[in-house]
Amino acid sequence: MAMAMTALRREGRRALLSAPSQSAAMAARSPAISQPEIAPLGARSISTQIVRNRMKSVKNIQKITKAMKMVAASKLRAVQTRTENSRGLWQPFTALLGDAPSVDVKKNVIVAITSDKGLCGGINSTSVKVSKALQKMTSGPEKESKYVILGEKGKVQLIRDSRKHIEMTVSELQKNPINYTQVAVLADDILKNVEYDAIRVIFNKFQSVISFRPTLVTILSPEVMEKESESGGKVGDLDSYEIEGGETKSEILQNLTEFQFSCVMYNAVLENACSELGARMSAMDSSSRNAGEMLDRLTLTYNRTRQASITTELTEIISGASALEG
Repeated sequence: MAMAMTALRREGRRALLSAPSQSAAMAARSPAISQPEIAPLGARSISTQIVRNRMKSVKNIQKITKAMKMVAASKLRAVQTRTENSRGLWQPFTALLGDAPSVDVKKNVIVAITSDKGLCGGINSTSVKVSKALQKMTSGPEKESKYVILGEKGKVQLIRDSRKHIEMTVSELQKNPINYTQVAVLADDILKNVEYDAIRVIFNKFQSVISFRPTLVTILSPEVMEKESESGGKVGDLDSYEIEGGETKSEILQNLTEFQFSCVMYNAVLENACSELGARMSAMDSSSRNAGEMLDRLTLTYNRTRQASITTELTEIISGASALEG
């Protein structure tokens, strides 16, 4: 009886050792069994390894998004104070010289202010869409409309289908802290290199961390402003003041227009920078939350896969022991 049991155990070991080759031969003969179902030894650990690597990459991404949110929040506090202080610079010009966004002129210049970096929501797409719509409205048979683009992201989007309308591009404006002298030099450079009857500055006005508003400010040339004033148009309260000294009205308008443009540009660049930081802060917060949710799902998947692997191994061990015992 003992010799018979020993023989049965020996036959069972031979059957277990030959099972993989027999199953492979059956799979080769039978088209009903797909090739991926027959995995080599250690194949159970592949799926858990993939999930583990995915979890590691998601954790790294979450660390980056949290760090970017903190950096944007720290920069926002400083820029927001300067932005609020700059709003009082150009607003008196609106009362003095007026703001006529619907004025019809021949030479229009659209100054689109965007950011150099991405990962800040849709502020750049919003500025580009408004700029394109404004360019279509101010173009015509006897009109021309040109772009002056501030920021790399606006340049990349507008250069695709509006290359011939781009007159001037400026990038890396926010590489250093923005100051009025820097923006005034840029505004003077734009006025010297671009012919215009009306300059229309488009930027995102900061309202809160999660809210910004596309804003348009129109600046007329001194010649157009005089024509509008003579024709009875509403251009501001400048005519209600008396001019003293040796300067003429044209010279005063020329100086005021240049000063107005530099003040508008300074505030617009700060407003857009503030909106960019707020949008990036909000976007990185959403990304961090999404990464956390993805980690929860991956952890659940990893635990289920690992539990299934352990259960399968236990089942095979029990089945093999039962077969050996006969």
